[in-house]
Parts: sequence; structure tokens; C-alpha cells
Amino acid sequence: MKLLSQDPALKRLSLSNPIHFLALGFGSGLAAKAPGTFGTLAAIPVYLLLAQLSLPVYLLATLISVLIGFYICDKAAKDMQVHDHGAIVWDEVAGLLITLIALPAGWQWLVIGFVLFRFFDIIKPWPIKWLDAKVEGGFGIMIDDVVAGIFALICVQGLAYFIQF
Repeated sequence: MKLLSQDPALKRLSLSNPIHFLALGFGSGLAAKAPGTFGTLAAIPVYLLLAQLSLPVYLLATLISVLIGFYICDKAAKDMQVHDHGAIVWDEVAGLLITLIALPAGWQWLVIGFVLFRFFDIIKPWPIKWLDAKVEGGFGIMIDDVVAGIFALICVQGLAYFIQF
């Protein structure tokens, strides 16, 4: 793995550019190792802020994060001249927000949601792997994480149905 300072794609971005700042998950995507995990961690404060709002507002904010993510990820990838560079982690932010929809109260559920989302994002069961390989552009960068978030959401809600902490 190239050092961050040696990566020519990253030299084409600037954290002072709001689109780049968001695409890089507030800078978390610049982590030398496991940028997707760090991007997912960066989504937690966003979730904690949004979780204070009503469910309809949370859903709207999550939808907006996905829709603007198509553009943000596409623009950053084009600016980097690399499709789906590992530093682009807005898709992880949006994916975790999907996972945590109507999350039961308690830090345990946040940890479970985080772990399940990372599991689906890393393992990429069908159709996630297919989408990741076949769909291009900002939509392609986002869609595998959107589906991973939906899978993780279903699992979290299923567990919540049967388990009470």
C-alpha cells in the first residue's frame, strides 16, 4: 500500500473542498489502514445527532445522504481519476445511517449495527459483490453500501425483535 503522501490520486483532492471533505468522510478516509472502517466510525457522530430527531426527519436525512452521495462519490472519483478509491468513504457513512434506522436504545445496538454493516460491506454476499463489480460511477460506489446497510438493518431489526438488552 502506498503511503498517503505518495498516492497521486489523493494529491488531487483537498479537504478544504466541501465535496472532497464529505467524500473522504470528514477526513476519516485518509486512514492508512481500514479507511472503510474509519469512515463507518465517522458516521457515528452523524448518527448520534440525527437520532435526536423524529423518525421521519431521520429517514429524510438518510435519504438525502444517499442521494447526495451519488454526486459526492462520483465527483471525488472523477477528481481522483480512480473509480472507488478506498479513501472515498461517504458510502460507508450513508450505509451505516441506513443500518441504524429505528435503532433500539442502547449502546449495544449501535455496536451490533456497526459490526453487521462492516460484515456485509466486507464480505459482500450476493448481490452486493455483483453490484460492486458491475455498477460504475457514483451510483456504483454507493449502491453496494446501500444494500449492505439494508441487509444489516434487516438483521438488526430481526435481532431486536427477539432480543432485549
